Amino acid sequence: MVQETVRIPEKLFFKIGEVCELVGVQAHVLRYWESEFSTLSPQKNKSGQRSYRRRDVEIALRIKQLLYNEMFTIAGAKKKLQVEQREGNKPKPVVAVESAALAPPPVKVPVTERSRSRNVSAPMLFETHIETELDGLKAEFSGDQREALKVLASHLLELREMLKSPPGTRV
Repeated sequence: MVQETVRIPEKLFFKIGEVCELVGVQAHVLRYWESEFSTLSPQKNKSGQRSYRRRDVEIALRIKQLLYNEMFTIAGAKKKLQVEQREGNKPKPVVAVESAALAPPPVKVPVTERSRSRNVSAPMLFETHIETELDGLKAEFSGDQREALKVLASHLLELREMLKSPPGTRV
């Protein structure tokens, strides 16, 4: 994945519309992130409008990177931000732009007459097929892409386990 740095203008405060434009999300998404991530806390002026500082914009960019590019869950992104803050790392104001040349080829799941007759579900077919397909493609993925796939796989396995549990016990 090619990473492109977002240029944040030299200003003291930003309005929510400006931050939305810089980060590339809608205002309701930013407001939701504020409720989920305690580190993203813009000041409010006398009329109640949000005033984001440069640090808030950087945090919003990092949240977007974690959620959209690195495929973290909200809980995972919270933990990652906390760890980064404890270690003293400054959030990286980076937005990933995926290059078509570097993207792995799409994986197609074949649906055969045999699978139809055995009433094999698509997810089960995909799960079986993806393992064999990825074995052949390992050389085509960069280290970052492999890491992203590992994270995605762990999240998918976690989701599958949650879905297997009885409805009353789901978190």
